[in-house]
Amino acid sequence: MTDKKKTLTVSANFKKKPDNFNKDKFSKPTRFKPQEKKNYIPGVNKFARKNIEQESRKKLITKNDNKTRFKSKLKLNTPLSKGRELKLSLNNVDDIEEIEIKQRSLASLKRARLKEKKTGDNETEKKEFKKIVREVKIPERISIQELSNRMAEKSSDLIKFLMGMKVMATINHIIDKDTAEYLVKEFGHKPVLEKLIETDEIKKNYASENLEKRPPVVTIMGHVDHGKTSLLDALRNSNVVSGEHGGITQHIGAYQVQSSDKKLITFIDTPGHAAFTEMRARGAKITDIVVLVVAADDGVKPQTVEAIKHSKAAKVPIIVAINKCDLPNKNITKIKNELMQYELIAEDLSGDTIFVEVSAKNKLNLDKLLESIILQSEIMDLKSSKQGLGSGIVIESKIDKGKGAISTVLVTQGTIKKGEFFVCGSSYGKIRALVDHQGIQVNEALPSQPVEILGFNTVVNSGTNFEIIENEKQAKNIAEQRSDNLKNEKNILIKDKNSIFENVNHNIKELNLIIKSDVHGSSEALKNAIINFKHDEVKPTIILSEVGMINETDINLAKATQALVIGFNVKPNKEAKKLAEDQDIKILFYNIIYKVIEDLEKKLGGLLEPEIKEKVFGTAEILQVFKLSKSGKIAGSKVIDGEIKSNSKARILRDGAVIYNGEITSLYREKNSVKEVKNGLECGIALKDFIDFKEKDVIESYQVEKIARTL
Repeated sequence: MTDKKKTLTVSANFKKKPDNFNKDKFSKPTRFKPQEKKNYIPGVNKFARKNIEQESRKKLITKNDNKTRFKSKLKLNTPLSKGRELKLSLNNVDDIEEIEIKQRSLASLKRARLKEKKTGDNETEKKEFKKIVREVKIPERISIQELSNRMAEKSSDLIKFLMGMKVMATINHIIDKDTAEYLVKEFGHKPVLEKLIETDEIKKNYASENLEKRPPVVTIMGHVDHGKTSLLDALRNSNVVSGEHGGITQHIGAYQVQSSDKKLITFIDTPGHAAFTEMRARGAKITDIVVLVVAADDGVKPQTVEAIKHSKAAKVPIIVAINKCDLPNKNITKIKNELMQYELIAEDLSGDTIFVEVSAKNKLNLDKLLESIILQSEIMDLKSSKQGLGSGIVIESKIDKGKGAISTVLVTQGTIKKGEFFVCGSSYGKIRALVDHQGIQVNEALPSQPVEILGFNTVVNSGTNFEIIENEKQAKNIAEQRSDNLKNEKNILIKDKNSIFENVNHNIKELNLIIKSDVHGSSEALKNAIINFKHDEVKPTIILSEVGMINETDINLAKATQALVIGFNVKPNKEAKKLAEDQDIKILFYNIIYKVIEDLEKKLGGLLEPEIKEKVFGTAEILQVFKLSKSGKIAGSKVIDGEIKSNSKARILRDGAVIYNGEITSLYREKNSVKEVKNGLECGIALKDFIDFKEKDVIESYQVEKIARTL
């Protein structure tokens, strides 16, 4: 009772506000902020307050706004006392009209702006769009993707346009500059052709007044085994031919020989084998004089004629060296008469072609040959400038295990110096060393001088132009541009879609090859010989042809493509050898080119479908059909021709048509199993998976023979 009375007393006292009431002591929690009570106005009930709010909102609505709903939370400019800045009171209702537009809600502002945009100037809306005409730079080759980016057009639009031209393409296809220019014009843009960075624009002009006499460049040509290298060996007093496998020159060599009057002559030795046609052609282009070697005992051969054609195409004078003139069976007159039909007429026959009878073995008339070369060069008045940036032609290139990529370069103009920057095809670098034909390091190379150059970043092709550039940046830019053009050249878009399917024969069997060689010339010769191989049923396909040692990458590629690996004067490293053994990859090693060709012909011949021949042993006529519990049905037959053999092939003829083709499983003669039954005798025949015998059916016993074919 006491506690209850206390409670009532407290409650009663709470209704009366004491004088010393502390409102802070009984303050409400922070979550019940007065600002969270919406639109509270003291002394006004909720219905009257609602009417006031509606009236205030109506006053805020502008004359142009026909909407009746305005849901923004209104804020007064003049704050109310005791933290009620956001409350609406009767005293400030009239000031609501002064509220600024920025005090509306975000949604209201968006609606107002949208309406303003819709009711804006109609002329700006109807203003026609003018297409931006761009200047599009066009290189020699460009992909469709890149061209669309430069034009700021959709690549799909370009592809559709090409499809309209009956050209199937994707964004990765490469097109030439003419096609790209046409597309740019069709899409309303202005094409601007990019000029290639040419070395001629960078290099200094050679002054004509600085021309000086230079040594002649002489190329030795002729048929295989006619003594070209032996002759050069005799002129150099060295033994080059002994270092060649099989006594056949496998690549181009360049040397300098000094005549009796101390004048230098540069000799280029070219292979005489048929596979080196391209190399001989390249040799004729860089030479001043051709020495045509013809064996006195052999006469004019096909490759001799080929060398003459290359020389005449290059408009190079020819000196005929009749070698092996010390042999007793020589026939000089015959050779001169044979060469007359190729417009090579000797001086003693009222012609202008110099003929020299020499013997490389006995060193006969070698001085006379050198004198003839010097005389011919003086008539030609060979000159070049030693000034300016040097240039030359790559004769041969290879990879040295310790030195890297090396190229033999014949200087054609200017002076090549150690430490200079160069560009050669898509390769560039800095000359680290110059080595002459004697193996001596030199600081510079003059015109007509062959030198080995160290400093290439990649192996370059023989016949590539070598050019000195002023600085590394220019050399790098030129090389990169050439590299890009080379890549684009490989991926260039086929203009005629029908050409994709030309010469496609799915019945052709392919022999995949990976070729690794010591020098680029050998690799090129092998590749040309293989490419020229033609057959209707089989063909060799070169997957890879590079210079250098056989490595693991080559073996993995061979496994993936089921290719045959050919190593020409190169061996595999330890890792590659082990991997080849583990993966059972065949590696063939050669050092003579015609051996490679011979073996490839044999292997290609093995891919040919064998010739199938059918040999009929005999025939038998079914007289009666017997049923056996174990064997099913047996055809009681009589041999009418030849003999019937057990386990041979068999076919059944019914009314002239073949109804079965299989084999004989069992052959019986008087209930005994036999191997053969001869003409005129009766027998029982059981066939594999066949029991539908009928009387008067004919059974043929035969054998199929497969005969291997050769190319």
